[in-house]
Amino acid sequence: MRGKTKLGLLWIVACMAALASLPCSSLPLRASKPTVQALMVSDIHFEPFWDPDKTAQLAAAAASDWKTVLAAPDSADREQKFAALEQTCHTRGADTSYPLFASSLEAMRENAADIQFVTVSGDLIAHSFSCKYQALFPKSSPADYRAFVEKTIGFVVTSLREAFPHVPVYTALGNNDSDCGDYQLDADSQFLSDVGEFLTADLPQPELTGLPELERKKAAKDFADGGYYSAALPIRHARILVLDDLFMARKYATCANKPDPAAAAAQIAWLKKELDHARKDKEKIWVMAHIPPGVDPYSTITKARNICAGKPPQMFLSSDAMADTMAGYGDVIPLAIFAHTHMDEMRLLEPDKKNDKHGPVAVKMAPSISPVNGNNPSFTVAKVDAETGVLMDYRVIAASNQTGVGTTWTEEYDYAKAYQQPSFAAGSVENLFAEFKADPGAQTQASQNYLKDYFVGDATQELKAFWPQYVCALDNRTESAYRACSCAGK
Repeated sequence: MRGKTKLGLLWIVACMAALASLPCSSLPLRASKPTVQALMVSDIHFEPFWDPDKTAQLAAAAASDWKTVLAAPDSADREQKFAALEQTCHTRGADTSYPLFASSLEAMRENAADIQFVTVSGDLIAHSFSCKYQALFPKSSPADYRAFVEKTIGFVVTSLREAFPHVPVYTALGNNDSDCGDYQLDADSQFLSDVGEFLTADLPQPELTGLPELERKKAAKDFADGGYYSAALPIRHARILVLDDLFMARKYATCANKPDPAAAAAQIAWLKKELDHARKDKEKIWVMAHIPPGVDPYSTITKARNICAGKPPQMFLSSDAMADTMAGYGDVIPLAIFAHTHMDEMRLLEPDKKNDKHGPVAVKMAPSISPVNGNNPSFTVAKVDAETGVLMDYRVIAASNQTGVGTTWTEEYDYAKAYQQPSFAAGSVENLFAEFKADPGAQTQASQNYLKDYFVGDATQELKAFWPQYVCALDNRTESAYRACSCAGK
């Protein structure tokens, strides 16, 4: 009854404020904007070698049968054998075991039951994957290895599809997701062709095209060429452009360990063409890839780079080409999704100040399921404006431990409540960053919330010491802009 009374009072107030010529019965109550929910997951880094004795069964089985193998009781000496494998491959920490992955899927179902789509922003397979595989299968061929990687990716994505049937799962590849090694990949390869056929198999098609199979085939072909594709979003007149920006990474090389700038150039050209079409057709575009553009503040700070003395900051990518392209389409791109750092972070891609009429692009960096950096796993449940594609709010759901055994998953924070912003639109994020810049000592509640929540496990003191330098990386995406911000007054 209290809710009905409140609505009645609002209706009376609306009537009193209306023109006298309009009858009250003709004045509708103001309805909230329609929204859709989405699940954002990243850096799963699934570890199929968790029980080394099971790997022969996994290699022989179809990906659809992996759950049966993985769910069977562990080998008696699993822990010792896996520790030896990790030591052999000099792995820095544990990735996502089957118990942890199963626990995260259950938590996703419980906390994101009403979602309309899922985004996976890369790194589906574990670190040191090729080393572990070769240690366990020393006589295997490159084709055998490719098949095992493809099965691992297939298992992860199929598990998400089974957790959310009839919901599209949009997946980008990360720097680990390759058939020949970390940061190595060949464009126009059998691996990309195989994976592309699988990842695009159930993508939703634009309404009224009449050519759904043609749309899917185009996405699969683009993925085979360079790991990128376009697909319709369950948002009015909106699409998602998925990139594989491994080809743009500083460490990138082909499977023959050679540079190949052509693959990155082709992808940037495709991105610009798609954004031009979207602007012409008045579409809204989400862009998703794994490695974020701009400055890597963590590496810059921990490596003690004296950028004020002329040293360059550490950059995530080999050039600013992708960021330059996207930053010119703030009117088209309401959101970009990246990951890679395993942290829950934000960025803005500011346009060239000579042509800033379109505004910046808001960037959400998704945290990881993998606890390899000592963080507890987490995922994001987002609320999106169904008309504009703007990210209105999101909740981060975090695990109580890193094992998946006896794990509880609870809300770590809610964006709107933590930062008192009406949305994650570029203007709101810009306002939030202005608050951070005005608070170099990280004394405000907003700054303290960011410090506490960017790393699940609380690394507040670690980041607080370098808060001003970190904040400069949030919206200064080029070397020169970051240096100007960080060295102001020095």
